[in-house]
Amino acid sequence: MQPHTLEVARLYQTEFIRSARAVGALWAVCTLCFAVIEVVILIQPSWVGTGEVRYRPGQGGAPPLAGSLGLFEVCLDTDWLVPECRGSLGTLTPLPSFQTPAVLVCMSLALVWASVGCLALFRFCNAATVYKICAWLQLSAGFCLALACVLFPDSWDSEDMRALCGEGVSSFSPGRCSVHWAFVLAMLGVLDAAILATLAFVLGNRQDALLPQDSKQGPGLHLAS
Repeated sequence: MQPHTLEVARLYQTEFIRSARAVGALWAVCTLCFAVIEVVILIQPSWVGTGEVRYRPGQGGAPPLAGSLGLFEVCLDTDWLVPECRGSLGTLTPLPSFQTPAVLVCMSLALVWASVGCLALFRFCNAATVYKICAWLQLSAGFCLALACVLFPDSWDSEDMRALCGEGVSSFSPGRCSVHWAFVLAMLGVLDAAILATLAFVLGNRQDALLPQDSKQGPGLHLAS
């Protein structure tokens, strides 16, 4: 190979390493943010809710309940600023009707935080291998979260939902309630997991394809290469 061609190849490789370092750092930050978002999704009692309920005393009858619920708690609005919540978030005991979605979200959370823990392996292992391990963990986390998002509305035909949303509740029909931001965030989390896993696969495969053979074999290649 001619010297000019070698120089061009060397410059191309250097530029790739710089770009991969920047994209890899962004991917690591987004992975950590996604892990925090998963915690919020799990604990927030805002998966479905009634919104603002207006009651006219002249109509007779008891005023309808207003509030929201999540996987672990049902929170009802009161005249005070702090809602009245019922559930066992402290002991991580989900509501009886939402046990399966709660377990799936917990599994997704554990997989995402495992991928965060794998970031420490960049200092000791081949970067391409670590990227692929994280990609599979994030892909599995996204699958668990997607399954939870499907099973959650299938569990709406329950006493907790009827007490808050009326007798018109059935599977995939929330009665007078509507989905709230935590459920929407969970659905967006599925997309986030897919994007992060795809990016990790791309980064791993590109490093396998373009980095020289001696760099692949050594443990010194990591995000701060």
